Amino acid sequence: MFKQVSLSDVDQLPRWRQPVVLLFLMALAMPLAFNAWLALLNNFVIEVAQFDGRDIGLLHTVREIPGFLAIGVIFIILFMREQILAVLSLLLLGAATAVTAWFPSMGGILMITLLSSIGFHYYETVNQSLQLQWLSKERAPQVLGWLLSAGSVATLVVYLAIERLWKPMDLSYDIVYMAAGGATVLLTLFCLFAFPQFEAPTPQTKKLILRKRYWLYYALQFMAGARRQIFVVFAGFMMVEKFGFEVHEITRLYLINLIINIVAAPMLGKLVSKFGERRTLIVEYAGLAIVFAAYGGVYWFGWGVLVAAFLYVVDHIFFAMALALKTYFQKIADPADIAPTAAVAFTINHIAAVALPVPLGILWVFAPGWVFALAAGMALVSLSLALLIPRHPEPGNETVFAMWQRTAPAE
Repeated sequence: MFKQVSLSDVDQLPRWRQPVVLLFLMALAMPLAFNAWLALLNNFVIEVAQFDGRDIGLLHTVREIPGFLAIGVIFIILFMREQILAVLSLLLLGAATAVTAWFPSMGGILMITLLSSIGFHYYETVNQSLQLQWLSKERAPQVLGWLLSAGSVATLVVYLAIERLWKPMDLSYDIVYMAAGGATVLLTLFCLFAFPQFEAPTPQTKKLILRKRYWLYYALQFMAGARRQIFVVFAGFMMVEKFGFEVHEITRLYLINLIINIVAAPMLGKLVSKFGERRTLIVEYAGLAIVFAAYGGVYWFGWGVLVAAFLYVVDHIFFAMALALKTYFQKIADPADIAPTAAVAFTINHIAAVALPVPLGILWVFAPGWVFALAAGMALVSLSLALLIPRHPEPGNETVFAMWQRTAPAE
């Protein structure tokens, strides 16, 4: 299992043991645990621990701390290979998810959430790095779309099982969390023992780096974290708190999103290849600004559950377009910078994610509509940043300002 194989030699391996297959298997394993946890979360904390808006804000602040500390990946890969770190992180995520219902108190929920979050965020950091190292620039948009679709299929299985079986089989939180987390652990163990260690052609820089020429990528990551956190924390919470959605009903809404993503994700990969990152991200951020403003309308104008559910589905479609941010970085980056910059970007992405949930949770108690109004403003800031992406990004042409600068070697 620890045999090292260069990427230039992977064609000699059986097709099922090649790096793209490993990426797909990990893309299947992660959502089994994470999305089962997410699907039950709002009902679990409200019914079992009587959470209110302030409590859910605190929970998500704790959940995002490991993302803020993802920069620690740079130091871990000094003595551990990225591929091994990705697999071990998935094992932690699966194991922590499996025992979530064993800790129904506020303190217990915060503790087990922190552990599962360490697994999730460290996996996501390293996985993004591996994807950009193992996939060529020509294939990356399409394969990333297929990986997103594969993750959606795994999530679809989870949501269908919950939606179809929750009431007929009188399932408990414990049974679902154990089954989903256990499935992730088993699939991850297969990934650990069945695949060799793949060697990328360019050794990664194993130290903290911040490059001026990546400033736009950093800014886009910061705003993405702020926007995403409002959606993750409060959009689903709204459906349960305001409209009284039960577990099987909120899961049914997730199912609709997943079916759309399975079909749309490969198409989005093609769109990024055809129209470029600039146009794709402009459409995403403009659409998200409209959706978040409309969420506010649900509170200010009394729009009903059908409007809220429709917005929730459209929201997911726009967020799936974020794969263009990955390929933008792949095009402008020094190949040796991918791993450390993935860690730095993940930390930047989570600055707002750690800082926002608690104060926004307090605002939510008094004025929920304004939480979404703030998110709409953040989407507009992201839109203004996306306008600075050039049509053909590459090293030395990271922003539209490059056309006014004398051509110079990339930093």
